[in-house]
Amino acid sequence: MSFDFIFMLTENDKTISDARERVKEVIDGGAIHIGFKDVGLPLEELQLLAEDIRQAGAFVYLEVVSLDQESEIRSAKAAMTLNVDYLLGGTRPELVAPLVRNHPLKYYPFAGEIQGHPSILSGSVDSIAQHAEEISAIDGVDGLDLLAYRFSGDVPELMRRVCEASSKPVIMAGSIGNQERIEAVYQSGASGFTVGTAAFAGAFRSEKPGLQGQVSAISKACLEVQQSPRPTG
Repeated sequence: MSFDFIFMLTENDKTISDARERVKEVIDGGAIHIGFKDVGLPLEELQLLAEDIRQAGAFVYLEVVSLDQESEIRSAKAAMTLNVDYLLGGTRPELVAPLVRNHPLKYYPFAGEIQGHPSILSGSVDSIAQHAEEISAIDGVDGLDLLAYRFSGDVPELMRRVCEASSKPVIMAGSIGNQERIEAVYQSGASGFTVGTAAFAGAFRSEKPGLQGQVSAISKACLEVQQSPRPTG
């Protein structure tokens, strides 16, 4: 199974205002998976941003953090208009999966109960794992998005249980700000992880300054953790 690093042009669950100006830095840092949220910029700007990312040779991700049904449906439709490669997040797969089924994008809704903005994950490990099993079985769902480090309980156990329960790949999103957490995500069996706010805050030790240096450091950490074997069984 692949283990991908997805760089999000976001801070505090919003697309940054100068996202288009930062794409080159992210690409130069080694990222080939780049995303943004459905809030922070108007659709017209997101269209230009998606085109910039695509022209740079990277995969395009849109993550839905809007909580109400109308906004989530609108964002799913926007994802198709933007022709993104991956639609992450959202909490209504029973409505969105049929809507996007005939589009080539891959759809990864949130597992568990999501509250607030910035989003947090509530519930128990058991209830979230059960939810993951249920929604991963929905036709049109290609994987799951888990806000693992927005959970107040045993995060490594939660990640492991969700990866075991899901019949499809799981991406870990939110508050991954050091190599130790990247290692824990990898060992859980996840297929990838997102980083945004932490990089803009300079959380990673880097040999180079600025955003390019942060992305390079995360890319390096992603490769390093993959040198260790994952648990089997």
